[in-house]
Amino acid sequence: MSTKILVSGSHAANIGNQCGGWTIEWHGQSETVGDSLNLIVPEPGPTMIMNVCGAVKCVVVLISGRPVVIEPYVSKMDALVAAWLPGTEGQGVADVLFGDYGFMGKLARTWFKTVDQLPMNVGDPHYDPLYPFGYGLTNNSV
Repeated sequence: MSTKILVSGSHAANIGNQCGGWTIEWHGQSETVGDSLNLIVPEPGPTMIMNVCGAVKCVVVLISGRPVVIEPYVSKMDALVAAWLPGTEGQGVADVLFGDYGFMGKLARTWFKTVDQLPMNVGDPHYDPLYPFGYGLTNNSV
């Protein structure tokens, strides 16, 4: 049986984006001023998720330095990996995706559903996250 894997997206083969713009070669050249109110996944991300995940089994690997609005797309995904900014160690993400190592990791912050919920902290009366603080996997739960 032949297995095919599609790797796509603006950050798939871009070490500058995977490092958040800071590498020896890049020196922050892809770094831009952050806008904490604009936490929407930029195109072509949403279109790619809807098209690809609607057609085949799909693991979305999100390369981001912070939580972003993904709630509209979660129902299309078979799995979601928050890889944060893996930098030059993106191979570690590939290692767990291919099963060489078990997934481990828990969210160090709450992942909101919409930006209207921000700020959101554990214990807030309106605490209704997409993924709560501490959500994730341990080696025992895989």
